[in-house]
Amino acid sequence: MTTFASGTDTLTRDALTVLQPGFTGTTAPDWLLRRLGEGLASVGLFGRNIATSDQLAALTAQLRAERDDVLVAVDEEGGDVTRLEVRTGSSFPGNHALGAVDDVQLTEEVAFELGRRLAACGVNFDWAPSADVNSNPGNPVIGVRSFGADPDLVARHTAAYVRGLQSAGVAACTKHFPGHGDTAVDSHLALPRVDAPDAVLAERELAPFRAAIAAGTRAVMSAHILVPALDPDRPATLSRRILTDLLRGELGYDGLIVTDGMEMRAIADTYGIERGSVLAVAAGADAICVGGGLADDATVRRLRDALVTAVRCGELPEERLADAADRVRRLARWTAVAAAPGGAVPGGEVGLRAARRALTVTGAPSFAPLTEPPYVAAFTPVANIAVGDETPWGVAAELRHLLPGTETGSFTADPGEKGAGGTNGQRAGRTALEAAGARRIVAVVRDEHRHPWMASALDTLLAARPDTIVVEMGVPQAAPRGALHIATHGAARVCGRAAAEVIAGA
Repeated sequence: MTTFASGTDTLTRDALTVLQPGFTGTTAPDWLLRRLGEGLASVGLFGRNIATSDQLAALTAQLRAERDDVLVAVDEEGGDVTRLEVRTGSSFPGNHALGAVDDVQLTEEVAFELGRRLAACGVNFDWAPSADVNSNPGNPVIGVRSFGADPDLVARHTAAYVRGLQSAGVAACTKHFPGHGDTAVDSHLALPRVDAPDAVLAERELAPFRAAIAAGTRAVMSAHILVPALDPDRPATLSRRILTDLLRGELGYDGLIVTDGMEMRAIADTYGIERGSVLAVAAGADAICVGGGLADDATVRRLRDALVTAVRCGELPEERLADAADRVRRLARWTAVAAAPGGAVPGGEVGLRAARRALTVTGAPSFAPLTEPPYVAAFTPVANIAVGDETPWGVAAELRHLLPGTETGSFTADPGEKGAGGTNGQRAGRTALEAAGARRIVAVVRDEHRHPWMASALDTLLAARPDTIVVEMGVPQAAPRGALHIATHGAARVCGRAAAEVIAGA
């Protein structure tokens, strides 16, 4: 039976219950264990907290020794966004690859196996899947995290992912409501705006969320975006019109609503995390995610006290906070009884099978697989904050297994030359040519269509070495080129392996 520290009043317990903080380190700090005893009900894990599956299992056991029904959440999308395999790359392709295959049974199998691995480590809440329709190909933060640009495709795969994850006993958190796909700004950095009209939003952005709700998603995550057609004044996370009137009222959703990270600059730079947290709960959010960048007891105290003060001064109804806390506890009760059923797991390495099926290969009939180790030139953009720069990507490591002696180099644009995409790219391309010498070149890009310098680098390479192989590991929006062009639809480790197999004829 879970117990709370004596002397902690109901209002303070409820304020702690709605928080989902992170922390630093691979073991739980004393302050976190103490807060769990006082009413904190959720903990968020990130790559910094995970070293191995055994260590993660020990960490979650440590948390449950203090509070047996704790929600242990992680931002594990598979594909480019992985915390479980942050230092090696994911064993599962991400959403864009699954959407490219368009086999809902496969998507459900991948989500189940991912959920099974999370559950085995004691994680019972996953901030996934992304249900965003990637309608803006220039989107800097969604991209391959989306199943695609077609609302119907995104809807059916979102529902399949929810079913698979939750059949493994892990609560799904469908995100980023009401849809982050038509943005040109990363909400980690500023407040994005979606100017689509009501009718477009209803048919495009909301379709995957309707499907997720029908599939029984246990949680929905709000987006820090301004959608004037829905609320001209406040971003979705802080909008009663969006969270309560639309999500609860029109769409009939009754599960947990959790915010995206409140320390993200879209909120932190405009409202501040304390004020933003109060407004979010007042608008209808039930859980406040914080801890991607802020991960200490001081942050927890500040947010707890802000919520308690808001109730006591009449700004936040006590009933609203109590309802939010009750929804958190309700989800905790669900996870306690939702253990994955026994029986066989999907046959073989389902993630690798999915990654192989997701490949789009152009130029294969005339291509002779490599027999000598090549030079891999990785043209590397600035890392998406949601992905992070800890996780390795590319094909070089996998090619070394198949063609020992493979060499590689990473090339980036010069940030000091604003607007000089062509000059940057030409320099990167020439440097790669010099480094490659006489070796066959494999050029690896990520979202070539979003990076003019990257396109220029390929121009330079292909002009001098038309036999260059091109591997696109982002959204394959640019036209295929090269002696062989492989679109992997994501940069997970298994996507790199699948591409390397084609290159080496394995």
